[in-house]
Amino acid sequence: MDLQEVPQERNTTLDGQRKVVYAKDAQGRLRLAPSQGWEVEEIVTTQALSSLHHLSTQALEQVRTGQASSLAYWMHERRMDEALLAQSTGFWRWRVRRHLKPQPFASLSASQLERYAQALGLSVNALKTVPT
Repeated sequence: MDLQEVPQERNTTLDGQRKVVYAKDAQGRLRLAPSQGWEVEEIVTTQALSSLHHLSTQALEQVRTGQASSLAYWMHERRMDEALLAQSTGFWRWRVRRHLKPQPFASLSASQLERYAQALGLSVNALKTVPT
């Protein structure tokens, strides 16, 4: 992309901020150029955020009906998936998947709960509850 072609379409998801993209100058060298975003980026970002919100809402309903642990809600609310949560906590992915169920989650030790709480940026008490 040339410097003159850097989009300046005021992407509302950037909330008035600008970001930097690489663009070629007249000599063909890469330069940093400020951008206010573009429409396609805004549409895709909005769809991704909507999908993440749907996942956390769905998880919250599953927690309320006893089909999932509060860990499932917080994982989605913090925009994580099983793989990322496993990486963040050091647990195997299959163990994270298991802990998303209410019964195995209820039997976690204090140190295991602390690892999840730290990865999610929560207190252990907050991890055990969901919003009403």
